[in-house]
Amino acid sequence: MPPGAPGAARPLSPRVRNAHRREEARHRPRSAALPCRITIDGVITHGGASKIDSCDTYWPVPRRKRYSSPLVTTSDPGQQHSSARLGWRESNRAWWDERVPLHAASELFDVTGFQAGRDTLRPFEAAEVGDVTGKTLLHLQCGIGLDTLSWARRGARVTGLDFSEPAIERARTLAAEIGVADARFVAADVYNATQTLEEETFDILYTGIGALCWLPDLGLWARTVASLMAPGGFLYLVERHPIAEVLGKDGRTVTRDYFLREAAVTDEAGSYADQSAQTTVNRSVQWQHGLGDVVSTLVASGLRLEFLHEHAFTFYPQFPVLQQTVQGIYRIPAGQPQVPLVYSLRAAKQ
Repeated sequence: MPPGAPGAARPLSPRVRNAHRREEARHRPRSAALPCRITIDGVITHGGASKIDSCDTYWPVPRRKRYSSPLVTTSDPGQQHSSARLGWRESNRAWWDERVPLHAASELFDVTGFQAGRDTLRPFEAAEVGDVTGKTLLHLQCGIGLDTLSWARRGARVTGLDFSEPAIERARTLAAEIGVADARFVAADVYNATQTLEEETFDILYTGIGALCWLPDLGLWARTVASLMAPGGFLYLVERHPIAEVLGKDGRTVTRDYFLREAAVTDEAGSYADQSAQTTVNRSVQWQHGLGDVVSTLVASGLRLEFLHEHAFTFYPQFPVLQQTVQGIYRIPAGQPQVPLVYSLRAAKQ
């Protein structure tokens, strides 16, 4: 019956319609809940409403809510919001804080040899970076500073940054012990580096092996790198190859999903530097990043990829099958199928 015709029902006012909708929603079975959609910010939207954690209940606007902590950058945005509750930063900082003296005393780090003049940088790193004499170099996630100070010995004006206060204190002590008075070490989260360093820029940004797995948000990392880079500067990154990350402990078989982007929470004593060490703070949270993820986020931040190299060796006994060929270089034995264990890349400011 058309509106206005004799006997036609009068149209409901917006206020009455909304009241009816609220009453219907209150009695709707949970199984009949409106389908939810997860936004790129990790927020679940429920029709015209927003909610966090589940799709059982919802409330009206605002549609979006941002977490104060950096979240996971992943092909499945639904994994993002859950990581905010993992306490990853606090757990990981405590994990590293406890392992500073362990690493400093380990055979793998060989601090005594370093104090005597040992260079911790590998020949391919020096060749790919080039002459650093007089250039400013920022080492992100520098740990106790061995690589940072090795760059200083080659003539760079170095700054090391790490979120572990004990690591930074040990790095400062090492700098004094070997006579590198102008080396600077700063305790700060890598995501806060731009603010902490007061928007200072550098000719070279360096990140060494085993750093990115501790970061949930590659996009924020890449933008931070770009913001710290001087005109004509570049990032040099050396990292574990993601192929090596999906191999089992035997180093021969694939046991993990290459495309897994969920946070991995582990609770294991020891460290890669000393697996038999007795430790009390053992919870850590890490993320697996694909090679395409790393390259794409750097390009999206405005950097230009200059090269990407893959290497059939690594710097520590990641798998029992690996053999040490020279000091600090571990390879799959000759005659066996080789896979990349490390990659290096260089990305410059446009």
